Amino acid sequence: MASPESATARLTTPRRALATVVFVVFLDLVGFGVVIPILPFYVRSFGVSDVFIGLLAASYSLMQFVFAPLLGRLSDSRGRRPVLMLSLAGSVVAWTVFGLAGEVLAGFGLVAGVATLFASRMLAGAMGGNIATAQAYVADVTPVDRRAASLGLIGAAFSLGFIFGPAIGGLLASDAVVSGVRGLVPAAIPATRFSLPSFGAAVLSLLALLSAAFFLPEPARTRGTAQRVTLVGGFVEALADLRLRGFVVAFFLLSLAFSGVQVMFIPFAADVYGYDATQTAFFLTYIGFLGAINQGVLVGRLSTRYAESRLAVVGALALLVALALLPFSPDVGRLLPPLGGPTWFTRELLVLLVDGALLSFGNSLLNVSLSTLVSTAASADRQGNAFGVTQGAGSLGRTVGPPAMAALYVVGFWWPFVIGAVILVPIVLILARAAADTTPAVSV
Repeated sequence: MASPESATARLTTPRRALATVVFVVFLDLVGFGVVIPILPFYVRSFGVSDVFIGLLAASYSLMQFVFAPLLGRLSDSRGRRPVLMLSLAGSVVAWTVFGLAGEVLAGFGLVAGVATLFASRMLAGAMGGNIATAQAYVADVTPVDRRAASLGLIGAAFSLGFIFGPAIGGLLASDAVVSGVRGLVPAAIPATRFSLPSFGAAVLSLLALLSAAFFLPEPARTRGTAQRVTLVGGFVEALADLRLRGFVVAFFLLSLAFSGVQVMFIPFAADVYGYDATQTAFFLTYIGFLGAINQGVLVGRLSTRYAESRLAVVGALALLVALALLPFSPDVGRLLPPLGGPTWFTRELLVLLVDGALLSFGNSLLNVSLSTLVSTAASADRQGNAFGVTQGAGSLGRTVGPPAMAALYVVGFWWPFVIGAVILVPIVLILARAAADTTPAVSV
């Protein structure tokens, strides 16, 4: 394994360093995306309530809330590269254990099986703070005037992960692949529609770890002080900063609203549209494809013409409309005239695809613009801490959102989406105020 010193020596251009960290994030997020289509079905296979889907998502986010600020500050004082490698190694272990939960259920009973699910997800959440470190890495190697476009590449890596990840997960969960793998591996290795995507995620995280170990340099940057700041102290410090306060609150509310929608969309697609894990994976791949275009190309171009605060307002409004429309997409589709073409391309599906495009556009614009606003509001030696706190705020929102939205889904399938849209209203107000205090960027 390469040493930090040798890795630093290979830092030839910021562009190469940026490409490497984006590639590492991409591999890790493909692994994350692999598991998404099967997770609700995996939970349902244990014979527990859908509320456990939300609780499982919340356990991940709770640990991310605790550890993201810690990893961010650690990356400021000890280095970006070692923190990324630590988190990737933890992800390898977490996904492997997650894939074995079904075997634990069969051998030791329901309590042990569910506990294994939660333990693995909590470990994955604790290691999930690597995105804050990756964002800080990008800020280290990118000048301020190109930072929005560069941070958009991290967002594009997210989206590409959701192109390839769910598609791979749906493929690994298919009957043909499961049957084929069972004929190739020893009986001691579980090969099910739930274990294979989990093990696939572990392999991808391992590849990301190896890529970071051998090819990712430690960037030249201003190192923060090694002072100890408690988790609560970090948030108090951020909330006391007038430039960061509104963005921290916005990250919390956005995650609170959107996380519940993300978690409950797959049950919604299964219950309302009749989709299975593979069909849902195809739709998520479509969303990921749009997100990659939005964040990798469109956001960067828009950021050269308009202030990030104004782009964030537009993104928040688009996302609000998309969330409010989503649960009623079948009803809206039935109001349209009949469509020509293949029988599978229904009016209801058309509305769902259009709404998904609007959702992807709004989410891409809002997330990248918010990240850029945080980066420009923080000093050079506190980038990791700022991103860690905002990611921690997002994780806190994702801790509260999924179980609350899962409980609302049990009451009525449309509740999580409508409430999510309502929660976005104060975000629009916060960002509109920030936009009023700034001057739009001049076209280059």
